Amino acid sequence: MDGSSDAKPKRAYRSAVREESARRTRQAVVAAAADLFVSGGYGATSLADVAARAGVARPTVFAAFGSKPALLRQVLDEALAGDDEPVPVAQRPWFRPVWEADTQAGVLDGYAGVCTLIGGRAARIFETVRRAADDNEEVAQVWETLLRNRRRGAAMVVERVRGLGPLRYGSDVERAIDVVWHFNDPAHYDALVTRCGWSENDFRDWLSEQLTGGLLGAPRRGRGAT
Repeated sequence: MDGSSDAKPKRAYRSAVREESARRTRQAVVAAAADLFVSGGYGATSLADVAARAGVARPTVFAAFGSKPALLRQVLDEALAGDDEPVPVAQRPWFRPVWEADTQAGVLDGYAGVCTLIGGRAARIFETVRRAADDNEEVAQVWETLLRNRRRGAAMVVERVRGLGPLRYGSDVERAIDVVWHFNDPAHYDALVTRCGWSENDFRDWLSEQLTGGLLGAPRRGRGAT
């Protein structure tokens, strides 16, 4: 052999090592940014601060993410999904209870579990974004995207529930989506678990009850109705 066949595997190996090293660096930067954004606020945190916390040079952070808003979006994406794999939330294993349930209440209970899991990872960074949106146009756009994505998730769940039976509000699908969109807000987790000290199991049970009552419970009659 002339040795040329040995060169390609070595290059591939070196490439894999570099890719894994780059991924670990990105993970360290994202973890540092998440911690600093939550603890110190988005506006008060610079890319230099993130680089110092992650143990890398500032140009490394800029090369990996391009800007602070882009880094914030990555922090949010990983908080929602749980990792940096390019797999949509609805296709994650922990979302399966929503798809596999064969009753309306089962779908909503499964979704309560999803919201509890996401709340534990993302509630504080959501609150950080909400606060920063008042003073930063780019962050305001990120916040509006979060609101729209939450509503799309709510619509997806409502369609799943509708496929198994009637809804409390009949054909008023938008009203049903409003209800789910209200309750899938991670702010509820932050208020009841983080601040009030509820257990995650208690929170999930409460959320399941709210979703079930909101979408399936009998509508209340107005005052004076007979």
